[in-house]
Amino acid sequence: MNPMKEALEDYIHFLRIEKQMADNTLAAYRTDLTAYLEQLIEWGIQSFQDVTKETVAQHLRSQKLEGKSARTISRKVASLRSFHQFLLRERVTNHDPSYQIEHPQFDSVLPKFLTIEEVDALTAAIPKSKPQGIRDYALVELLYATGMRISECTQLDIEDVQLSMGFVRVLGKGQKERIIPLNQTSIHLITTYLEQARSKLFKPGGDDKALFINQAGKRLTRQGIAKLLKQHALRANLTKEITPHLLRHTFATHLIENGADLRAVQEMLGHSDISTTQIYTHIGKKRLKEVYKEFHPRA
Repeated sequence: MNPMKEALEDYIHFLRIEKQMADNTLAAYRTDLTAYLEQLIEWGIQSFQDVTKETVAQHLRSQKLEGKSARTISRKVASLRSFHQFLLRERVTNHDPSYQIEHPQFDSVLPKFLTIEEVDALTAAIPKSKPQGIRDYALVELLYATGMRISECTQLDIEDVQLSMGFVRVLGKGQKERIIPLNQTSIHLITTYLEQARSKLFKPGGDDKALFINQAGKRLTRQGIAKLLKQHALRANLTKEITPHLLRHTFATHLIENGADLRAVQEMLGHSDISTTQIYTHIGKKRLKEVYKEFHPRA
């Protein structure tokens, strides 16, 4: 194997085993660094020892010319920095060419979210006469009630949902476990799904542990959940693109708007840094300004 490719595989192994990085984040790092490595090889660079700060900068400029957004390039900068620091620690190289490479400047884009009326329209549009509809109703309400990531939702087993105690156990990024409380609506809908619908969806050879399963009895996937959300959004005549992550943003925004403590929201979302959660306070302030302008006679 090419020594540079071997170093990359060592780094990916380090992220998976030592850092216990989530699969989605790991995939993003691999994509970023594979593209970087391919470009280095294309430029005739045979060793990371030969990479300079200008080489790294040139790679990032090429990414910008390909139309990559500032946010994507910022993520790539983080990937490259972490990788080169690993190479330095492992003595593959004796310098870090990514040192002092700056993140690109970009305007902060506030996350989109649904209004309460739009959430109600979405859930009302779900046909509830069939097992799939009963499942989808419980699923959408659970995503809105907990703000969990879609990857966390697909990993849920039946035993993770403690209905009598009113909480769900979630395994987040870095295999960190957290507890999120459930509201009465979610408890009722999940109970109904388990009692009336799941057994009708289950098939021999299916996943008997998974909470949410498809018509083949297998665990629902990210793609499967995204698809069913789009179908129900179409029925509800919603113009916004409804995604699982939009429901996560909606959960956090509605909590902050109604006065929830930022630290509590951070814990429920599973953010390691509270600065990530603070974006939702900006949404709340923006909404307050909109309400003020619309209803105050002197606005």
